Amino acid sequence: QVQLVESGGGLVQAGGSLRLSCATSGRTFSNYAMGWFRQAPGKEREFVAGINWSGTTTEYVDSVKGRFTISRDSAKNTVYLQMNSLKPEDTAVYYCAADALGVVTTRVGNYDYWGQGTQVTVSS
Repeated sequence: QVQLVESGGGLVQAGGSLRLSCATSGRTFSNYAMGWFRQAPGKEREFVAGINWSGTTTEYVDSVKGRFTISRDSAKNTVYLQMNSLKPEDTAVYYCAADALGVVTTRVGNYDYWGQGTQVTVSS
């Protein structure tokens, strides 16, 4: 089992920044690919960013490219999502997830473990 706990969400004005953290415990963090997803009210959960087990490969949804950065710290068993130039359309509950295969994937169904989510609200 892998436990995931997100933190760092909050209310921010458009153009501002937030850094989300996802602390993991349980099985070996370094074996897992990690992803960030988000879900706005009335919408499906969507992929935001992912990073492979070694941290050498990242992937982003087009709408956040150049604004968001995913990273991981194996010493701290934590994955981060740095979010800059936030827009009102970024408002959602953000979830981190772990994929035991270790390869970045955008599919919700490929992830084995999920956190409880953290709310991000961007005001205009």
